[in-house]
Amino acid sequence: MVLHPVILSGGAGTRLWPVSRADHPKQLLPLVEPDRSLFQATVARASGDGFAAPVVVCNDAQRFIIAEQLRALGMAADRIMVEPVARDTAPAVAAAALHLAETAPDTPMMVQPSDHVITDTAAFHAALERAGAAARAGWLVTFGITPDHPATGYGYIKAGDPVPDAEGVWRVARFVEKPDRATAEAWLAEGGYAWNSGIFVFTPATLIAELDRHAPAVLAAARAALAGARGDLDFCRLAADAFAGAPAISLDYAVMEATDRAAVVPAGMGWRDVGAWPAVWDLGTGDADGNVTRGDVLLEDSRNCYVHADDHLTAVAGLEDTVVVVTDDAVLVAGMNHGQAVKQVVDRLKAAGRVEHQRHTTVHRPWGAYRHIDDGARYQVKRLTVRPGAGLSLQMHHHRAEHWVVVRGTARVERDGEDFLLRENESTDVPIGARHRLSNPGTIPLEIIEVQSGSYLGEDDIIRLDDSYGREGE
Repeated sequence: MVLHPVILSGGAGTRLWPVSRADHPKQLLPLVEPDRSLFQATVARASGDGFAAPVVVCNDAQRFIIAEQLRALGMAADRIMVEPVARDTAPAVAAAALHLAETAPDTPMMVQPSDHVITDTAAFHAALERAGAAARAGWLVTFGITPDHPATGYGYIKAGDPVPDAEGVWRVARFVEKPDRATAEAWLAEGGYAWNSGIFVFTPATLIAELDRHAPAVLAAARAALAGARGDLDFCRLAADAFAGAPAISLDYAVMEATDRAAVVPAGMGWRDVGAWPAVWDLGTGDADGNVTRGDVLLEDSRNCYVHADDHLTAVAGLEDTVVVVTDDAVLVAGMNHGQAVKQVVDRLKAAGRVEHQRHTTVHRPWGAYRHIDDGARYQVKRLTVRPGAGLSLQMHHHRAEHWVVVRGTARVERDGEDFLLRENESTDVPIGARHRLSNPGTIPLEIIEVQSGSYLGEDDIIRLDDSYGREGE
């Protein structure tokens, strides 16, 4: 059996702020494993024998990070689709299904979010085998997670009659919303209920037919967006106007709760939705007092806490059931079960016009990254890291001058017709209005301290004259 993985990566992960931010959200961070992100783990467990190259659907801000994380895995995507606007999961999955239907309409596709943890890969693959067989017979299959406690944070699926000739697959009797504690306990005791995982298996042809029946506006918008898509380096940019016209609706509501072809595969595979800090705490290895830490942390007389420190020594004393997260520009202290309050903090940051919900002080670019170090009335200081063989755009600025100091590696500098190398401890100036480009001709990362000075220092004062990455104003 061959499966086509479709990986959805569009969320902002607001309940995991301040580590997760819109431009670099939770699925692209190593929150659970030290050496790979949730997205990379999702791709890795759906790769190898029996799996085609993945189709990834993401937003514009994440596209280069996703391409780089795939390269770090030594993998290439079948296609990286870029959503121009967020429209929930149904339009994104519809676009992926239409793309796959062009060459493999009857081969099952497997849709999964990129922010889940699955610890039992063998059980996951066994469930995929059962789901794939049912999908080839025309069923739209969802994974139901066998519950091990009366959770109130998940929707549930009630299993009905067995699907004929499909071992381990049942018809969906009904989808039910998140229950209260007493109802969840009753369902657990009764049996036959599973948590709704948001993982689906069906053929493109079956999904397209059911979209046509139950959500024709979604299908029409996705079809128009794919027809008007344009290639951009490694990316497929869905047509903006067409995709924006799609209803904002989840696949559950658009199709799964409406179709008479919904089936469920119950699976116990160590699944967790990493939606808030308590899930990260639960997945970690705790000390004798139930504390889970990451980074440079000292604990005193504290129990059942999660403490995350990116850059600073963080000491916690006398706390219980508390989340403490310290980044270089924000600190969160919250009750362990106040995930919704964290989201409200992010909403307040947005309403106040602040940037801390949107981006980190380290900003990733296709050529590497820059980190904001300091700023004042007419200056700011950044640390640039340029990947070997990569380079910034040929550009100019109307309002600022720049001074570059090489602290590691070798820089190639193009400036108003000049072309020269800078080595460690060497520096140069870029006057206002000069046409310039910085690149790394070496085999190790290039690190530059950049001091900007002038009357205006915003990123929109970058006038791109030539760019290898197809960017215009970012």
